Amino acid sequence: MSNINDLKISEEIKKMEYEPLDDTEKKLVAWSLGIGVTLLVVLYFVSNAFFPSAHG
Repeated sequence: MSNINDLKISEEIKKMEYEPLDDTEKKLVAWSLGIGVTLLVVLYFVSNAFFPSAHG
């Protein structure tokens, strides 16, 4: 049953036209990636400060 649904979904995806990202969407992606990487770095140093034995 799921195989039939997968075929329908793949057919629909093939029918879709390519839509380039809008400038606003590009900014949202860039901000999201920037915030994510920044938070990873900040949280690494915070955890290193409070739990130094956890980092080898």
